[in-house]
Amino acid sequence: MSTSFIKRCVFYFVGILIVALGIAMQVKGFVMGLSPWDVLHFGLWQSVGLTFGSWSVIIGILIVVATSLMVKALPKGGVYVNLLCMGAFIDFFVWLLPDTALWPAQALYFTGGVFVAAFGTALYITPNLGAGPRDSLMMILVTKFNLRMARARFLMELIVAVIGLLLGGPVFIGTVLIVLFYGKLIDVFFPYTREMLIRFIGYNDPRILKLK
Repeated sequence: MSTSFIKRCVFYFVGILIVALGIAMQVKGFVMGLSPWDVLHFGLWQSVGLTFGSWSVIIGILIVVATSLMVKALPKGGVYVNLLCMGAFIDFFVWLLPDTALWPAQALYFTGGVFVAAFGTALYITPNLGAGPRDSLMMILVTKFNLRMARARFLMELIVAVIGLLLGGPVFIGTVLIVLFYGKLIDVFFPYTREMLIRFIGYNDPRILKLK
């Protein structure tokens, strides 16, 4: 096992942890609304049954199947790690972070969480070990249709938010902000996370993700 692979794995796991922290911060700032995917999970929970977390996993599995059929190949191993670990990490940070009933504090939680999650997303897709199910779908849109990451994310999140809203999921200003700006934030962070990983490894490993 090469040193480069180990360092890419470290980068990947740190990225997942940071994404989970960002999502937990958004949960603590629920007054601002939910992210588009969570709007969908909530709507399915209210309309069909089961639990919020169950739908998060089920949708993730469906996306893995769909993306595998689209590219006619099984996803990289990191996708399965993300699918299994992300929920547990989010639950841990939700438990760890203090609750607040103050609107300004919740707004700060949510806003900070969006930036943290966007940075974490750029961080864990950079090693090219396999993004999470939802981010894998975003990356397929980027490569298949020659879209910028921000545009692919915008289209994906917009469609998901509309479906979730029709199912009864809660949409507020935070949802709109994520749809409009989350992909752009990832675009902003990606060149820096790529440079960070190159420096961490010590050379420009060709397996590191490189986008146009």
